Amino acid sequence: MKTDLMIAKEAEIKRIQSIIEPLDIHDDEWEPYGKYKAKLSPNLLDRLADKQDGELILVTSINPTPAGEGKSTVTVGLGQALQQLGKKAAVALREPSLGPVMGLKGGATGGGYSQVVPMEEINLHFTGDIHAITAANNALAALIDNHIFQGNPLQIDTRRITWKRVVDLNDRALREVIVGLGGVKQGVPREDGFNITVASEIMAILCLASDYKDLKQRLARIVVGYRTNDRPVTVADLEVEGVLAMLLKDALAPNLVQTIEGVPAFIHGGPFANIAHGCNSLLATKMASKLADYVVTEAGFGADLGAEKFLNIKARMGRLDPKAVVIVATTRALKMHGGVDKAALTEENIPALSAGLENLAKHIETIESFGVPFVVALNHFTTDTAEELKLIKDWCADKGVALALTTVWADGGKGGLELAEKVINCIQQQSSNYRPLYPLDIDLKNKIEIIAKKVYGAKGVKYSALAEQQIEEFTNNGWSNLPICMAKTQYSLSDQPELIGRPNDFTITIRELTPSIGAGFIVALTGDVLTMPGLPKEPAALKMDIDETGEISGLF
Repeated sequence: MKTDLMIAKEAEIKRIQSIIEPLDIHDDEWEPYGKYKAKLSPNLLDRLADKQDGELILVTSINPTPAGEGKSTVTVGLGQALQQLGKKAAVALREPSLGPVMGLKGGATGGGYSQVVPMEEINLHFTGDIHAITAANNALAALIDNHIFQGNPLQIDTRRITWKRVVDLNDRALREVIVGLGGVKQGVPREDGFNITVASEIMAILCLASDYKDLKQRLARIVVGYRTNDRPVTVADLEVEGVLAMLLKDALAPNLVQTIEGVPAFIHGGPFANIAHGCNSLLATKMASKLADYVVTEAGFGADLGAEKFLNIKARMGRLDPKAVVIVATTRALKMHGGVDKAALTEENIPALSAGLENLAKHIETIESFGVPFVVALNHFTTDTAEELKLIKDWCADKGVALALTTVWADGGKGGLELAEKVINCIQQQSSNYRPLYPLDIDLKNKIEIIAKKVYGAKGVKYSALAEQQIEEFTNNGWSNLPICMAKTQYSLSDQPELIGRPNDFTITIRELTPSIGAGFIVALTGDVLTMPGLPKEPAALKMDIDETGEISGLF
């Protein structure tokens, strides 16, 4: 069987000019990045402001297995299927982070005959956006430490600096560090730490900013720590928002590439969904919506994480109007939620599959609560049996749920035609009444509890003493009108990864909150979710190589 990398290398990739020509993009609104990539000017949206938006389709999933369930593959495959049906389609995805690429997950460009290309470049350094975010984040960290070293006129409390350095790798050894060692000339010693770049607030800001002015204003609002009198210190206080915005000048411009079948692919921004808001940039989504009649985008992990944040944060801030949602499921993930060990997920197990369907049922209820019509996409694997497929089809039929079997990994757009037809029918036959789950003018606890109860199915929420203190402090600082970004495990509806299926009678514990005032939300951390992941016992990086001719192997 061919690997994703083999298929990508064999693909006939068009020059980027060929992808741009059918779109309403002027010569001065794009810049080539090599033969197959381009940057699009954010100013393009100003010219297209009055143009009608295309139909926006969100792809999400049930709670996944550690290997993932092919959500990005279905997103790309659906875009290709829509094109095969004669629709002017585009896809909008996140940029891959080197952390998961070299860690457990591998690449994030789809798979098989439903992937975006050039696959190697996108999965590695792409156009340098994530590196620019790393540079801006760490420049701010350096400026904070220099401010303290040079006399600390803002009276920053070195024990309460919340801004951390970042690197776009999984490196658990950097979670907690000491900086400033080595004597008087080396700085002021203090505790510090690293996050992975995609967890940086600057990544979230880049993905929610509407233009350069908005980018600069959001950067200015970043809270980096607190003074000795407990008042917050912002980037505006340090007067460095200008230089940070300068470092992000090119990174703010959305990237345009293509799928294997030549569908325009807007790939820009990449916040994680379990520790950030998990959606590609608003600029890229809006740009795609102005240039295509159907736009397929995805949000990270299951509907309890990515879709919830897309609908409560991104769509609200960007005034997006999603017309349909696709919920991706697989027999293996459903069997895992029915209690099957991950080593046995390829074996037929009807009782476990039947029990695992309760996980899908909860995610369906979640999407229904937002008022958006949906279709379930069953992503087909060769190990699926006829009896398993029949059980899922019968279950959906009994509940009146639209279901489409997809084979987009093996068959590209052709394998997503049934899904595309049902999504089009869903949009044409059912009106979307999209609405966020909560208003912004209720307090932080109410917002957290609405998410915990309505989306996760929790019976309640507990708060650590620190979280209670922070909620009071954040409210006093005037931040209670912001939406909540929950940091939670992707493997369970709860905050405990071992609680699979559809757990009940559980409580969500909020251990800490962090203010992302520039991004425009409050992060609530649950369980043991880490903002700097570690590598697994056998990282994907161990299988990656490059030969003497420059040919890469081992990417997937």
